[in-house]
Formats: sequence, structure tokens, C-alpha cells
Amino acid sequence: MRSPDEAGFDVVADWAASGAFALTGAADGPPVLPAGNGASTVRAQLDDLGLHIPGLLGERAAYAGLTRRGPWSCGGAFRILATGDGHIGLSLSRPSDLELLPALVEDEVIDPWDAVAGWARRSTTLAASERIRLLGLPGGAVPDPSAAERPGVQTTPLGSRRVTERPLVVDLTSLWAGPLCAHLLGLGGARVIKVESVGRPDGARLGSAAFFDLLHGRHEQRRLDFSTELDELRRLIASADLVLEASRPRALRQLGLVAEDAVAAGTSWLSITAQGRASDAVGFGDDVAASAGLVVDDADLGLIPVADALADPLTGVAAALAGRDALRSEQARLIDVSMLHVAAETAADRPEHAVVRRGDAWWVEYAEGCAPVLPPRRRRTR
Repeated sequence: MRSPDEAGFDVVADWAASGAFALTGAADGPPVLPAGNGASTVRAQLDDLGLHIPGLLGERAAYAGLTRRGPWSCGGAFRILATGDGHIGLSLSRPSDLELLPALVEDEVIDPWDAVAGWARRSTTLAASERIRLLGLPGGAVPDPSAAERPGVQTTPLGSRRVTERPLVVDLTSLWAGPLCAHLLGLGGARVIKVESVGRPDGARLGSAAFFDLLHGRHEQRRLDFSTELDELRRLIASADLVLEASRPRALRQLGLVAEDAVAAGTSWLSITAQGRASDAVGFGDDVAASAGLVVDDADLGLIPVADALADPLTGVAAALAGRDALRSEQARLIDVSMLHVAAETAADRPEHAVVRRGDAWWVEYAEGCAPVLPPRRRRTR
């Protein structure tokens, strides 16, 4: 696949059409052009998949009713904070994250963000990011110096397989990146079975039901008790052409599910993690995107996040492309997808531009012309 620059894509126009531009910036200010060429990268990848979904990057926000709200993320759980010598990002989206704050800041916590901001100012970026990692919190240095160390998608052939006309994809993922990958593969003709643990269902069910249905509505759905029905899960995996999962490898090994063994037996396996299978780092779309350098520097607010959980859709589309290629191959593949490194591959300088108000809409003006900044929108479905 050619890069957006090689394909001659208009980076600014693609951002303006994506819904992500409208989601970046302060709630009471103009939209801010996002960093990088993510919208054009996704457009190129969707073209390769034979799909046209121009508003994909803003879809979750459209269904959930989210808007830009810098310096916070659109969902309100993530923020970038100054350290003594740089910046860190931190997501506090789970009850367990809040419970760990006294251990993080080594002090009593009354207001969570005030406590974290004070602790960050007293810390170096390296010390703060190491402590975040030690406690298993989602976040880290902004930018993360390791963001350019490896490709976003690494593929290793470990076995052989038979190409089938309608491949079976077993989806063990949750939230957005993995389900988006499964959704796109389903649109491409695969049969998808979504599997959830009865003890730990997909957290996206707590969000917009309509968005959840958009991603999963055409898939078969099964709930299994992983403590008593592991044999059924193993049979499903053995029958699959491709398994999608987003767990740290050691968690699956504790269940007796070893990716390398499945691939050697003929099932391709695609793993989506925050920083790759070799890392125990935890991350969500907003903090991973910031660690990848996808932030903008606002004159009033400082560093602010870009769009809504941007690393999730960037990763989901890149993973779908790798999964599609695996389903076409006679090689059984282990595919290691790192959200951090996928996002970092879209980093690029922002073109010169101006954002202006025309009537009741925002427009962006730049060297190649001008374009309306479209709001997030729900997908038109048949």
C-alpha cells in the first residue's frame, strides 16, 4: 500500500472530512487541526480494503455524543500533564485506576487530577512514566522515546493453512480497536464470531448500544465461562482461520491458550496490545496516541490530545489490513500489532493553515484551498 503522500492524498481535507478535526481543541474554541496524517492513512487503508467510510475516526464520538473538550480527552478520562522536564499522559477511566492513585503519588488523594498534576510537576518524565508502568496504569511519557523502535505491525509465519472461501474469524477483543478490525473483516466477507467471558464482558457494552451494534450486529455472539468452558473455546480457536485478541500474552497462557501453538497448527493469530506482545504496558486510545506524539500544542492550554481515542481506530484499520492479508495467505501467521507504533507511523508535521468561522460552520484554509470541518457523524447503513 502506498503512503498518503505517495498517493497524493490531501491531508488537511481528509482530516476535515473525518470528524476527528472537529473533536480536537477546547470546548469553547475553534477546532484544531490534528497532528500527523492519520486520516489520510486510514483512507488509504480503507481503499485497499475496498471500503469507503469517510467519517470512521469520529464515529464513536458521534454515537456517544462526545465533543472536543481540551485539555481533557473527549471522554474526559485522559489528560496530558507537565513534569519537571517534559510531559506525561494518564488515563483514569477505570475504578481500579483511581484506587491506585495514592500509590502513584505516594500521598493522600482528595481531588484525583490535582494530586496527579502536583506529583507530575515534582517528577521527571522518566521517573513518572516508570512508576505509571510499574503500577499498570494506562499512560506514560509524551512523547514516548520508544515510539519509533519497531513497525506497528510485525508478522511472523509459523505454520501453513488452507485458504477458505468464507474464512472464520474468532474475535476475543473488546472496546474499539479489535472490534473495529473484526467489523471491517466482516464487511469484507468473513464470518465473525464474537466471544466474551461471562465474568468479564466487553466494556464497550457500557457505552453507546447503537455503536456497539454497528461493530457487532452482523456477527455471531457467544458468551463462555472461561473457568468451565475452555474446551469449547479451544475448539473454536482450532476451527478458526484467524483469531483476534487484545490481551497480554501471559494472561492467555494462564488459560492454556498459546498463540504460537495455534499458529503452528494452522490458525493465524492477530494480537493487539498497547506496545506489542513483548511489553506488559497498558494503554487506551487517548493515552497511546499521545505517547505516539499525536498531540497539538495550544497557545492557551498547552499540549492537548487529538480527536477521540485516536490510536484505537488507527490500529483497528491497520490490523484489518494485516488480517485480510493473512486470510489470503497459505502461511499461518502470528501478527503482533502495537497500538503505540501504529499511531507513531502516522506522525507528521502539520501543514500551514488557518481555521475560520463562516456563518455557523468552521472551515480550514490552506495552500490547496479550503474545506468545511465536518462534525462527527453516524454512519449511513443500509
